[in-house]
Amino acid sequence: MENIIEAEKLKKNFGNFTAVDEVTFKIKKGEIFGFLGPNGAGKSTTIRMLCGLLIPTSGYASVNGFDVYRQSEMIKQNIGYMSQKFSLYYDLTVEENINFYSGIYKVKKAIRNSRKKEILKLANISHIRDSITNSLPVGFRQRLALGCAILHDPPIIFLDEPTSGVDPISRNNFWELINNLSDRGKTIFVTTHYLSEAEYCDRVAFIYNGSIIAIDNPQRLKKVYGTKFDIKSPTLEDIFIALIEDYSITIDLKLRDIKE
Repeated sequence: MENIIEAEKLKKNFGNFTAVDEVTFKIKKGEIFGFLGPNGAGKSTTIRMLCGLLIPTSGYASVNGFDVYRQSEMIKQNIGYMSQKFSLYYDLTVEENINFYSGIYKVKKAIRNSRKKEILKLANISHIRDSITNSLPVGFRQRLALGCAILHDPPIIFLDEPTSGVDPISRNNFWELINNLSDRGKTIFVTTHYLSEAEYCDRVAFIYNGSIIAIDNPQRLKKVYGTKFDIKSPTLEDIFIALIEDYSITIDLKLRDIKE
């Protein structure tokens, strides 16, 4: 299976601060790839570089075969991007938002109505199509935002903290929608700080202080690191905490060596 997203020693500095420190990973077509870590770990910075919204300081990355340095506009045409703050017009109805984004994404006029019906059905929001967006619960706005982001039928979907501030039931419904898109062959790159959501992913990468500290499928992460750290019946949260502690000790020892 081909790699549709690649990053090699991808780095981003803001002045003297390193937000992303030489991260490397490959994502296969059709995968749900979770990028997990606490707030400030470098998740959003990484996703913005891959979406062509930030120029990396160094390293290499490509999305659907397009280089992040030279072909950022082509990347934008081939992805759907849902940011942390839903990019919706709250004084418009659900249907008016969809109509507006159909124009933004230059969906061909001949198929706009059929795409709108498909999105309304896929996101399960047909029954609220005439509702003002601002009057909707967060869970419905979340699904509408995703629907608007994929109107142009992109092969890759980037979701940056899509379930932040959403209740558990809405979060579960949203993940059902993500799985539905994956079943249709879409590649999903999702950032989150909810460790429980890693279980929904085909593979996950743990990022901390700008560095990837582990990457694998959830089952193997629990098996390998549960054994390494002698944790019985480990959860991914247990593994992540143990990895952070191990990483911090390693960094501390390196700093001591440098000082000595």
